[in-house]
Amino acid sequence: MKKLILMMLFVAVSVSAMAQAGDAIIGKWANASGEDHIYIYKKGDKYFGKLGWIKFPDKNGKPKVDENNPDPAQKTRPVLNLELLKNFTFDGDKYTDGTIYDPKSGKTYSCKMTIGGNTLKIRGYIGISLFGRTEVWTKVK
Repeated sequence: MKKLILMMLFVAVSVSAMAQAGDAIIGKWANASGEDHIYIYKKGDKYFGKLGWIKFPDKNGKPKVDENNPDPAQKTRPVLNLELLKNFTFDGDKYTDGTIYDPKSGKTYSCKMTIGGNTLKIRGYIGISLFGRTEVWTKVK
């Protein structure tokens, strides 16, 4: 009985530690150019990210909108606070099974992310990860 209780306690602590490790991604990240800040947060057991700050938020004196979105109904929505990262899960090593939306092209890509200290490697791709692009974001303090 003691062994069973100890094993259950060990499993509970391990799961808690893994969840905390996954939460290291939560916070504000600057994209590679430093012109955008993306706020990564958690909803349930999934991770999401929205565009929370833009160095140049206006275009022709008006707030930037999602003009390159292929859905005509979405073309007038503001880019600021737009959810770019969706539905990522943490597998103990990396964040997978999510998507990233690029408002500059209006395209959505499969995506995986790996955190290392104050950097976040983001790999967007179509089909398989081999055919994609990696960008490195930096944690904003």
